[in-house]
Amino acid sequence: MKLTKTLALAGMLTALPALALAQDEAAPPLATDEFVWIMNSLLFLIGGFLVFFMAAGFAMLEGGLVRSKNVTMQMTKNVGLFSLAAIFYWLIGYNLMYPLGDWAIEGWFSGLFPAWAVLEPVGVTLAEADDASYASTGSDYIFQLMFCAATASIVSGALAERIKLWPFLIFTIVLTGFIYPLTASWQWGGGWLAEAGFSDFAGSTVVHACGAAAALAGAIVLGPRKGKYDKDGKVHPMPGSNLALATLGMFILWLGWFGFNGGSQLAMGSVGDVADVSRIFSNTNMAAASGAVAALILTQVMYGKVDLTMVLNGALAGLVSITAEPLAPSLFLAGIIGAVGGVIVVLTVPMLDKFKIDDVVGAIPVHGFAGIWGTFAVVLTGTSSIGPQILGMVGIIGASFVLSLIVWLILKAVMGIRVDEESEVNGLDTSELGMEAYPEFSRGGSA
Repeated sequence: MKLTKTLALAGMLTALPALALAQDEAAPPLATDEFVWIMNSLLFLIGGFLVFFMAAGFAMLEGGLVRSKNVTMQMTKNVGLFSLAAIFYWLIGYNLMYPLGDWAIEGWFSGLFPAWAVLEPVGVTLAEADDASYASTGSDYIFQLMFCAATASIVSGALAERIKLWPFLIFTIVLTGFIYPLTASWQWGGGWLAEAGFSDFAGSTVVHACGAAAALAGAIVLGPRKGKYDKDGKVHPMPGSNLALATLGMFILWLGWFGFNGGSQLAMGSVGDVADVSRIFSNTNMAAASGAVAALILTQVMYGKVDLTMVLNGALAGLVSITAEPLAPSLFLAGIIGAVGGVIVVLTVPMLDKFKIDDVVGAIPVHGFAGIWGTFAVVLTGTSSIGPQILGMVGIIGASFVLSLIVWLILKAVMGIRVDEESEVNGLDTSELGMEAYPEFSRGGSA
């Protein structure tokens, strides 16, 4: 019996190499074109729906930081701007941003080949795809659309509580269909800034500072809220309605940023790509945490008490700061970059008030000033040099501001962009929309 068992065991051990060899021969190689194409497309789709969830984050953050009489208006603007971005980025923006080699003015302006002509039909085969070794065009389109919509969300919060609905939505069409795709094409579409060596991994300048520049132009033309500043320049705080909601919004944005930065790796078809995505996640999280802690400590030192709104914006500023280069830094450097972003927000919010520029949610400091810092910080990683980074910031921020300013001035002259004084005092919910977010509060409760 023992001899039989021994012989059987020896036979099994002898057969194992052959079985393993047969298994190896049957298994397909890991990095086939089909596998890479599927995994890259999957990264775009996962990143895309995470960045889509940031739309909810922006809505909740803004809804919490505006006064209760303006909450419904902010919700309406956020739904409207995302929906319009989806339509006009498809109609115009996608191939203005990615010319596919069809530049009308080489490196500067696309030939505007229609976006719908390049999306694959349902059931496309790998052989029929535009680039079998990259990803599906549909997944790339949906991922890039979410970045476009995020740019418009930045403008929404800054101009809250005094802007009319329809002029804002018309501006959104121009921003998402033309301004953002044009300036983004100069970098991500292979335009003149890409050729000059400018580096912006996921959009500290291309997305965030672009949106902040558009918001700054709008805030200047629109003017501050009634009662925000007196004749002597004293600032009168206007606290938001729901800091719990604003905190929820911040955490949703923090979550979405993993898709924002991680998806911008643009590849998940190899072990190295997946390792890079995980590194990006870690650096993104570290920068956010460091930005929040820096703002928490600095507000305690400066004001004697911690300011929650600054802490929320400190976390967001850390995220914006790391967005220009979330892969190359060590965790320590990512923390430093994020912390500096948090400090920048605390210092620049009161600076805007000195110029009587009323930014309701702090969007310009978070996305603009922290975006500029993050783009400079790319130099610390050795990814780019200072010259191309300055050139990129001047080019994109300058163009976004000037083009947005022109659009805002035209809208002001043609249809007016600001509600009247009575409507502003009563709140935009009732004056512009005829409905309130919290009707029980304003009506003294219900039976």
